[in-house]
Amino acid sequence: MSLPRPPKAVVFDLDGTLIDSEALVREAYFRTSDQFGVALSDAQFLSLIGLNRDDNDVQLRGYFGPDFPLEDFHTANRAFLLEHVAPLKPGAHELMDALDAMEAPYALATSSGPPWVERHFTAHRLADRFKAVITRADCTNGKPHPEPYTKASAALVVAPADVLALEDSHAGVRSAHAAGCMTIMIPDLLAANEEMHAKALHVFETLHDVRALLSSAPIDADT
Repeated sequence: MSLPRPPKAVVFDLDGTLIDSEALVREAYFRTSDQFGVALSDAQFLSLIGLNRDDNDVQLRGYFGPDFPLEDFHTANRAFLLEHVAPLKPGAHELMDALDAMEAPYALATSSGPPWVERHFTAHRLADRFKAVITRADCTNGKPHPEPYTKASAALVVAPADVLALEDSHAGVRSAHAAGCMTIMIPDLLAANEEMHAKALHVFETLHDVRALLSSAPIDADT
């Protein structure tokens, strides 16, 4: 396993990559759909993973109809989700510790909003570890557009080509790849398809694999 060049920084996705939240989000969507008297299939839910809010809404209106009370639906989802905290994904602590030991900067680029990020950064004491945080509130165009990753790279003062991006979703991989980042996919609910294997340099099972890779291709944080 190798990378085309030593990365100078790392940018994490949040949901499904850094925190084990996709199953929790799935539960929220299915509970809320039932409350609103609509049906959401597994395939429909999976199509939403990693999307920015606007594209997510377009999908949902296609499933539920143009007159569906989407804001009320989102409010009910948030109420459920903000009662819960998702655990960190396996290998997250070890990878961050390794990056800290390398004095390597890392940032977050997520399609989630600030309250969800703040809840998990507080619960897992992450606020002082990340050099920058880019949420959907910081972007005009969310994933799969490259803007979240170009903004995270700029906040780290590193060219996107020198950033190692860690993603679990198809939309996230497309976003990071379009920005020009070296991209690794660690699938969660969505398996890697042919497109993902073409766009990602590696497809790993856990963040432990990323740490192992960086032990042989360490961060070049000083250049």
